[in-house]
Amino acid sequence: MAASALEGAVIAFDLDGTLVDTAPDLIGTLNVLLKDEGLPARPLDEARPFIGRGARWLIERGFEAAGQHLHPARVQPLFDRFIAHYLEHIADESRPFPGCEAALDALKAQGARLAVCTNKRTDLSMALLEALGLADRFEAVIGADRAPAIKPDPRHLQAAVDAVGGDIGRTILVGDAATDAGAARAAKAGLILVSFGYTEIPAEDLNPDILIHSFDELPEACGRLLGRTWTPERTARA
Repeated sequence: MAASALEGAVIAFDLDGTLVDTAPDLIGTLNVLLKDEGLPARPLDEARPFIGRGARWLIERGFEAAGQHLHPARVQPLFDRFIAHYLEHIADESRPFPGCEAALDALKAQGARLAVCTNKRTDLSMALLEALGLADRFEAVIGADRAPAIKPDPRHLQAAVDAVGGDIGRTILVGDAATDAGAARAAKAGLILVSFGYTEIPAEDLNPDILIHSFDELPEACGRLLGRTWTPERTARA
């Protein structure tokens, strides 16, 4: 892979289900709320797909799966309790996906600018990244509160690109779910999806430019994608 392919390019990453396997701590927090409300805990595999749209969605879907439809007025108090507990347990079991750190280092070594573009709140994102020793690898972390609108709105990705002084025309969004696919396509950026994340729609059905199954594949995939002109209709499989 030519080093020039990545020099100055922006590689923006989703966080939950892409960089870090956060499901154990997120679903663990959901289950604390369910237990407090006298409802049955949800199994990890069942609740994993609920994570991709943020904590409120996770709470709503989790309670529905446990047999209780939440009145809208109940969501905010439950969300506040969720955040308070989650912050205290944000990295109890959450870990970077295998190969993540080496891939980030390889991308940086070839001149890429790295950013996080996540629907998670910025303070929670920073707390997680710092706890796992990942924060220093990113030039910007743009959570839901730092963007004019959240993914799949393309302005979220554009905010991340602007924060690192990049060009949307030389940007790839690496994610795992429909929100990532929607943001990248609307922004006319490249799209790499991981097959191991949190999504209710299989990643391969979201028509990524490249689908990867391991972070070991990411540096080469980024170089390959940046070395050609892509269109939303073009799909490759790593």
